[in-house]
Parts: sequence; C-alpha cells; structure tokens
Amino acid sequence: MRQRCPLTPSLSPRKRTTSQSKTEPPLLRTNKRTIYTAGRPPWYNVTGTTFKEAFVIGLCGGSASGKTTVANKIIEALDVPWVVLLSMDSFYKVLSKEEQELAARNEYNFDHPDAFDFELLVTVLRKLKKGKSIKVPVYDFTSHNRRKEWKTVYGANVVIFEGILAFANKELLKLLDMKVFVDTDSDIRLIRRLKRDITNRGRDIAGVIKQYNKFVKPAFEQYIEPTVQVADIVVPRGGENFVALDLIVQHVHSQLEKVCNKTALASAHQGQPLPKTLSVMESTPQVRGMHTIIRNKETSRDEFIFYSKRLMRLLIEHALSFLPLKPVSVETPQGTVYEGKRLSGKRITGVSILRAGETMEQALMAVCKDIRLGKILIQTNHDTGEPELHYLRLPKDISEDYVILMDSTVSTGAAALMAVRVLLDHDVQEDKIFLLSLLMAEMGVHSVAYAFPKVRIITTAVDKNVNDEFHIIPGIGNFGDRYFGTDAPSDCYESDEGMDY
Repeated sequence: MRQRCPLTPSLSPRKRTTSQSKTEPPLLRTNKRTIYTAGRPPWYNVTGTTFKEAFVIGLCGGSASGKTTVANKIIEALDVPWVVLLSMDSFYKVLSKEEQELAARNEYNFDHPDAFDFELLVTVLRKLKKGKSIKVPVYDFTSHNRRKEWKTVYGANVVIFEGILAFANKELLKLLDMKVFVDTDSDIRLIRRLKRDITNRGRDIAGVIKQYNKFVKPAFEQYIEPTVQVADIVVPRGGENFVALDLIVQHVHSQLEKVCNKTALASAHQGQPLPKTLSVMESTPQVRGMHTIIRNKETSRDEFIFYSKRLMRLLIEHALSFLPLKPVSVETPQGTVYEGKRLSGKRITGVSILRAGETMEQALMAVCKDIRLGKILIQTNHDTGEPELHYLRLPKDISEDYVILMDSTVSTGAAALMAVRVLLDHDVQEDKIFLLSLLMAEMGVHSVAYAFPKVRIITTAVDKNVNDEFHIIPGIGNFGDRYFGTDAPSDCYESDEGMDY
C-alpha cells in the first residue's frame, strides 16, 4: 500500500516505503527459491542481440488498493528467477521552492498527473524493456528532492511496473504488454490508509480523512478510475483474488520463451577461420613449457599457481601492446629530447569475471600503476544453461576507459559475452574492450568475435575442441579449483570460468 499525500507539518514528515526509495537486498525469498528483483541483462544470442524483449506488466489502482501485494504474489508465482519491480513513486518531480512551501502546508497534490516525470519514466521503461541497464532516481520523500545517487537496474525476463497513474500516459501504455487494474472497494482503501497512517505515521483520524477527501478521492475519480477501461484484466479484492492472479501468471508463462544458449553457441561458426580480432601469444619454448606444467594434472598446486602467474604477466604485457599510443616528446636528464609514446586515452580499468578471473588482477596491477579494478560475478543456471549475472561492481566513469576484461578460461564464451554486454550497458565503447584469457576454445573465440566484432581477444593459447559438458579439450581443468585448492564447484557456484566454459 502507498501513501500518496503529504503529512501535516506538525506531525512526522511525509514518508513512504517503495522498492526504489531505500536500499534493500535486490531479492525476494520464497519458500522454494530466491528471486532477483534487481534484474539482469537478458541473455543475448550469438549475434549479440536479444532473443526477445522483456514482458512488461502494468499494475494500476487507487492508493492502498493492494498493488504491491498483487505484484509480489505474481513474482512469487512466476517460475522466473529474474524480474524487475519498478515503482512509479521513484519518478515524482523535484519540487520548486514554491511547490515545497505548498507541500509543507499540505496544499500540493501528489496524486495529480503533473506530480510525475512521465518523460523520464517512459524513457527508462523503454530502455528496460529492450534489456538495457537504466538509472532510476532515488526520491527523498521528506525533502521532495531526488538524491544525488541513482540506482542502476538491469533488464529482466519480466518487468512489473506499478503506480496509481500507471495507465495515465499514452506513450507509457504502448510499453505495457499486460495491463492489470487492481480494484478494491473505496471504504477498504480508506480503512487501510487510516490504519497505516495512524499506526505507522503518527497522524490523527481527522488529518487522514482531510487528506483523503481533498486529494486522494478526487484524483482517483478523475484520473485513476476511468483508466480501468484500458485494462486487460481487472482484479477485484487485490491480492486476495487468487483466481485472477493465476490467470495472469498463466498468460505470462505462455508469452515467455526458454532457450538453452550454450547449445546455440556450440553450433555456431563451426569450421570458420579464426577472427582477425584474435591475438595469440607466440608459442615460444618458454610459453609451451609453462603450458605443459599447468595442463599436467599431476602438477602440485604450488607449481600451478607459480607458472600460471608467470603466464598471466606475459599475457598482460602482450595485451598492453595493443593499446593505442600517441607520440610524445620528453626531455632526458642530459637535456636532450626523446621521441616516445604515451597512452592515447584517459586511463585503463581492469574488470575480472569472478572467481578465477580475479587471479589475473595481481599481474595487471604489477604492470599498470594505480589501475582501477571492477568485478563481475556470472554463474551458470544448470536448468537452462544460461549464464546469469549475480554481482557487479564497476568503477565510476568507466565509460571513458580502456577496459581489460579478465577470465582464466573461455569455452563457449557465454560468460564473456554477458560480461561484454554489461560493459556496453555501462557505455564502454566496444573497441575499448580487451578480453584476456589464459586459454580459449575456438568456439568461444568465434562467439565473442561474431557478437562483438570490435572487441580485441587476447590469449596465450587456443584449443580446438569442447566436449559434451562444454569443457575445453585438451584444456586445463577447473582453473579456479586448481588455483584456490577447492573442490569442484557446487550447483550454486559454477560460472563460465570455473569449468573451462
């Protein structure tokens, strides 16, 4: 339930709880599974494009009609692990000084369409529907201003958008694949507001009724109730109507597609020549000797780590030679001029695909002084075969950098593709991304190069084959387990890097 009106100045300040107005764990735990409500980039096919746009459900209804309850019940009933719950409350306009004064006197109508930034809302929802990352404003309902920080949200299989005026804009309606109106009796809605505001907000009965009669009820009758005509489904009694909720879930299921992407990747580009964007280090006797040691299953962990680090250092040095340089003149201590080279760009950022990609960070820091680092955690869903984004930490302004993307091994390229997509979603230029891996399979090389032809791919060796379990043959084994001395990863932790994927 949402409170839509300001509180009286003499009482507690106007507050509300929404999915976007405070920091919360981006997940919903049910008795069966965990559902990630911060979304993730929907999977991309071998051409680098989405299989299908996200399915967007719009939930409209009066204040305290039970929209949030309906949204959570839909999320729990859907067999979809990745959803986004977007609240209209995040898109209130920033009030001017005069409007701030009106709000302080309870004379500003927060239930009127003019109170919302529909232009920004349409832009955000359109990008979210296409699977792109978006920035959602974090609104401070006490000061009636947007905070400096904005929340990053990713696309998902399903987007649920809820708000009292979710159907009040024509451009917004075009983005909704299903329109659900939550219809709850006005007396019940008033009782809910009375109970909530008196219990949780410290207000008196007279103040709540005054706000309701002055703003909430007129706005509902003029702007909200008429939009029931555009709804595909009307849900009387809100979250208590299990029949209506079941119909909604069944329809969404019929619209979703499930695709096993590793199979598609495995059959793509077979027999094609290796791409020009690939650079393989020269197989010198030294390099081949180190490969012999780390590929040998009898090699001790201590030796495996030592020679892996040596290879990583050589790989990083080799990769840096592909960065664009510009001529620069410097004066030597002898007073003469030396014509040299300098990086043609602002800076370099390293991003590791957890967990094994993180092992390359030390070599990168040893070569590049004061380099910034980011991390991406991608895990494999064993039911669908899809890589899934679970954690992300990227430095600010990464869009201006050359990015060294690090993974220990690449087989199908599934995790690498998603990691590149994440970087592109953060406005990193494709030709500024360098994918580094100790070992790659031809399949992974082709997949990345075909989807993202401007990404530079750099490795110490490329093996031809991948077995039925998507392990590189002859391969190197589970790099993460051999390096960290852990057992084989469990079903809840197995990513593209961990199993030579």
